[in-house]
Amino acid sequence: MLDSAAEATVIGGPSPLPEVELPEISEATTKNKRVTIADILERRRKAGRLVAPTAAGCDSGVFKGDSTGKPLAKDLGHHLSAESFHREPCKLKQAARHLKTPGIISLGGGLPCPEYFPINSISLSVPDYLHNPSLTPPEAHPAPQTITIGKYDTHPSAPDQKEYDLSIALNYAQAHGSAQLIRFVTEHTELVSNPPYADWKTCLTVGSTGALEQTLRMLCDSSRNDSILTEEFSFATALETAAPLGIKTFGVPIDDQGLIPSELDYILSTWDPSERDGKRKPHVLYTVPSGQNPTGATQGPERRKQIYDVCSKHDLVIIEDEPYYYLQLPPTTSPAASPTNTTDFLESLLPTLLSMDTDGRVIRMDSFSKVLVPGSRLGWLTASDQFIERFLRHAEVANQGPSGFSQVILHKLLDETWGHEGYLKWLMVLQREYTERRNTLLKACEEYLPKEVVSWEVVRAGMFQWLHLKHTLHPDSTTKSILDIEEEIFNSCISKGVLIARGSWFRAEQDLPPTGLYFRATFAAATPENMTEAIKRLGVAVRESFRLS
Repeated sequence: MLDSAAEATVIGGPSPLPEVELPEISEATTKNKRVTIADILERRRKAGRLVAPTAAGCDSGVFKGDSTGKPLAKDLGHHLSAESFHREPCKLKQAARHLKTPGIISLGGGLPCPEYFPINSISLSVPDYLHNPSLTPPEAHPAPQTITIGKYDTHPSAPDQKEYDLSIALNYAQAHGSAQLIRFVTEHTELVSNPPYADWKTCLTVGSTGALEQTLRMLCDSSRNDSILTEEFSFATALETAAPLGIKTFGVPIDDQGLIPSELDYILSTWDPSERDGKRKPHVLYTVPSGQNPTGATQGPERRKQIYDVCSKHDLVIIEDEPYYYLQLPPTTSPAASPTNTTDFLESLLPTLLSMDTDGRVIRMDSFSKVLVPGSRLGWLTASDQFIERFLRHAEVANQGPSGFSQVILHKLLDETWGHEGYLKWLMVLQREYTERRNTLLKACEEYLPKEVVSWEVVRAGMFQWLHLKHTLHPDSTTKSILDIEEEIFNSCISKGVLIARGSWFRAEQDLPPTGLYFRATFAAATPENMTEAIKRLGVAVRESFRLS
């Protein structure tokens, strides 16, 4: 709950929210203009200190700005699977709503006493991107600072009373995650997307892979012959997530901007179950719009709008998976001006599908894995109230929400230490660092790969470079399959000391023969020297296979 008239920790699940008094904010939100950090800080000032104790329920809607004038999401309940439709709220989680009752003595839930937690504090050394203007990588940052999380930092007797501590974070919690971190991601979502309908919500997830599995089970049902559409080359783990659920994936042709809207429309308009293994017309699209994995393709603003319009026309739910969204890169390797402040940085970002979603048909998955630490296993989902509520019913009896360690550490870093301004500055650092890494890889490609048989595009986002090999020029193209040639080159690379991903791993329709020869290289982690050497070794493997001099 908040130390003000607004009640922010609403315990429970699908039950209606009580009336709450939200503070006035600037008209930016009501007219769906860009929300600013100043708007959010003023809203927090008026709301007062957030008080959300152990296992506190939370509705992310109370952390949003005024939605006056925005429409409600469409009722898309017909998309739900039978499994999702029949999920009931967890009784023990629902009972926790009563913990906010003043003076109540709980003998109901099995929450351990924090006195028995053998961890008294956690200390972290982190760079200060809020107060120090140097946008340098963390290991070279001139102003590291030590932050400490104690067990009882929220107690009124604490010297510097905080909103979140280990006694809360390390106990059982609600499946939606802590109110403290939900507030931050909800505000961040407003800064970036500000969805144009009123009843959008957020909840924390255990990362995008886990969120995808839950979302597919929420929307798809093998017993009714459901399938999904995705890019013709798609994230291998996403394909491997869908397959055991009995959900077949069908690929949509792509170009240098990713998924082609006209091809998507044609597939849906001409769908014939008898030609598609008996699968009914898909009602779900899974897409990675920015720095698509594996191709690195990035959908431009108009392309995104066209895709959304096709999905609206055919009543598709869009799963917008955006782990690389903030790693947007210049279109060329030539020196280019980059944003110098967070306002310009936000303005430079491509519009999200969520930002143009007037129907409530976009389920956006964000993750801290690619921009902070993948080991946190922490991200968040943004969607309509209807979809978030069903998603949480599953989470309550599955993972029960993200790790308390991850939540309290990221809250301490992002909310208490950096704030929105510092976090955006950190993202600006990453954008510049990945630009340099991409350029290093491209320079090596130019120098060491035989361009008569290998081609590539300059990727605009993400951490992957897609390489196309002209298999028809291979001397054995008439006697060997594409997969055989691919395996030959892959094994040669391994023997030469370089690992590169085979393009065939990412084919959406594994039962069809490949039509092209591709490899995926990443510029995420190797040193510039090792990256260059790896491409050099790849070049040797390709030349040997194609018998080039």
